[in-house]
Amino acid sequence: MSGFSAEWLRLREGADHRARDIGLVQALAAYLAGRDEAALLDLGCGTGSNLRTLAPALPARQHWRLVDHDPALLEAARAQIASWQGKARLPGLTYDLEQADLRTELERLLQPDCDVVTAAALFDLVSTGWMDAFVARLAERRCAFYTVLIYDGEMRWAPAHPADEAIAEAFNAHQRRDKGFGPAAGPEAAPYLEAKHKAEGYRVMTARSPWRLTRKDLPLMTAAAEGIAQAAAETGRLSPADIASWLSARQNLESCEIGHIDLLALPQ
Repeated sequence: MSGFSAEWLRLREGADHRARDIGLVQALAAYLAGRDEAALLDLGCGTGSNLRTLAPALPARQHWRLVDHDPALLEAARAQIASWQGKARLPGLTYDLEQADLRTELERLLQPDCDVVTAAALFDLVSTGWMDAFVARLAERRCAFYTVLIYDGEMRWAPAHPADEAIAEAFNAHQRRDKGFGPAAGPEAAPYLEAKHKAEGYRVMTARSPWRLTRKDLPLMTAAAEGIAQAAAETGRLSPADIASWLSARQNLESCEIGHIDLLALPQ
């Protein structure tokens, strides 16, 4: 699977936290209310941002298993969670960090005693075949599933540029390339996940969770534009001059919106 740097994850964490739909967080908290302890598995945990955002809203006693393939990100997660936990005052929170390959170790990772499987900014990068296997194993164990920030294919920039639509189309085509799990679902991931869980008898809720970035987020907007331009260029759908013109115009952004979907699937 394509990797992400700790610096990129740090840069986007604030926007990720703001974007998350609070209604689905509350619905998950209500589902777990009354349990002695909640057991959560975080797939593709990165530096632990998902835990830091979600844990304060959940029952007092929680145990997390944080899984990533990148040992450097796991070490960053260890340091960042330890620093955060000293301020968060959640004495009932415990966690383990585990290096694993989600392509080959899914069966082992999805243990029967897991209450919730969660992930952030992951499922648009995996294939529909991988999602089929994931949902089937999840349904066998009747685990709840909560995932956030699934890219939905939408982006809007201000000021606008004549190449905005072509850039978005090229980027979305790049998103569907193989990221290590087979051809990625890209912007179709959220509706695909919703349909698969409903077919397994889950109650599914979705909500939009776009990044809404302004001038105070300029470093993130600039980095996002650079990454989008690079991906669009790799498709060969636009000329280098068009890419350069678009990216140059993005150095003085006022705002942008990048679309995402959050999804909560509860067993019935």
